[in-house]
Amino acid sequence: MEYKVVIGLEVHAELKTESKIFCSCSTAFGAEANTQVCEICTGMPGTLPKLNEKVLEYAVRTGLALNCDITKFSRFDRKNYFYPDLPKAYQISQLYLPICTNGYLEIDGGKRIRIHEMHMEEDAGKLIHDEKTNRTLINYNRCGVPLIEIVTEPDFESANEAVDFLKRLKALLEFCGVSDCKMQEGSLRADVNVSVMKEDDTELGTRCEMKNMSSFKAIESAINYESKRQIDVLENGGTITQQTLRFDEKLLKTFPLRSKEEAKDYKYFPEPDLPPITITDDYIKRIKNNLPELPEAKRARYKNEYNLSDYDTELICSDKAFAVLFEKTVSLTSAPKECANWICGEVMRLLSQSQTLPEDMRFSPESLAEIITMVLDGKITRNTAKEVFERVFYDGVNPTEYVQKNQLAIVNDSKLVSTTVQKVINDNQKAVNEYKSGKDKALGFLIGQVMRALGGKADANAVKDEILRTIN
Repeated sequence: MEYKVVIGLEVHAELKTESKIFCSCSTAFGAEANTQVCEICTGMPGTLPKLNEKVLEYAVRTGLALNCDITKFSRFDRKNYFYPDLPKAYQISQLYLPICTNGYLEIDGGKRIRIHEMHMEEDAGKLIHDEKTNRTLINYNRCGVPLIEIVTEPDFESANEAVDFLKRLKALLEFCGVSDCKMQEGSLRADVNVSVMKEDDTELGTRCEMKNMSSFKAIESAINYESKRQIDVLENGGTITQQTLRFDEKLLKTFPLRSKEEAKDYKYFPEPDLPPITITDDYIKRIKNNLPELPEAKRARYKNEYNLSDYDTELICSDKAFAVLFEKTVSLTSAPKECANWICGEVMRLLSQSQTLPEDMRFSPESLAEIITMVLDGKITRNTAKEVFERVFYDGVNPTEYVQKNQLAIVNDSKLVSTTVQKVINDNQKAVNEYKSGKDKALGFLIGQVMRALGGKADANAVKDEILRTIN
């Protein structure tokens, strides 16, 4: 029996505001536990929340970037539930009149993933499970940090599509400047709903939800495992129970947490302490006119203006840090293809090797531009350039000073090159004869021997020309 996998996402993104959604407490990450809380974000009796205007601006900006309809009259609602990291025993969210509806985001291949809605809400605190003492501690600093929740339609048919969407959404939020999307800090996380249905069925299957997932790799693994689990259950005559699951990243399995709640379980009602939000056409127009260049537009411009390939533009526009690095380096070198090659090659390689996130790159565009310029000016070889960049990446050295100090500049002494070539030819007559008999690989061997003798600091083309001249 053939089955289709059906996936929907609920993506939570923390907004990059300096203060919380309903109070003036700081949103800075990493502060000492329970030092960024007040009476409002912990819901003390008699306190009144006040909406942070920047949160509304960022929500509208995101909605426009996601091709959404902006709700001109919206309001907040109370979502009632008890959990240790929610001191108020309710969360201020939006159910009935969310700020944005009916949007979409295109993924690879041009498929549109529909956005059902996007709403504003406050984050909860964080539970810290201490295995040594067998206790659970609570850090309330995150209570009241502003969130937008982006709810998709169940339009995904595979884990690859879901991850592609999340990567593109992450880039869009970064380019919009509304969130830093640091998944390792919980700034971007997703609830993943998975169900399966037979190919010829018209009704969706029973869905299960995996909560608060914060890595692309885990999300991909969880979807693949859960869809297979559900198919196995159905194939063996069982039924799927709607429930909330936990995905164990070590065991690569899902485990039941609780039965899945519906909206009625939260007893939503309009938030009595906050007035409705009314926004005008002029307000929306002003935000729309100030939208930054988004990834899709950047990709098109890079192709047209710089003649970059689809591969290059996809990689560079996958993260705002890459795009900023690319544009600044191009402005310093006027060599867009060379800059793209370095970013998609050595920069990506060293980031992967060092497990460094793009936003944590420590080298400057000026340093990369300096290396590229030295290569293009014939001052250092490409292999030397890679060596220099590695030291810039890890140690922050000055490229020019490093080249001078370690005598890495290309050897321009034609007499030395000629003498070295003559010696290599004399010592490798077998290779010379093989080249003369039509074996081109022998020429590469001779070039390699000369480059090795010169410490890799000669121009390979000049060496090749001198070898050919000498042999002929």
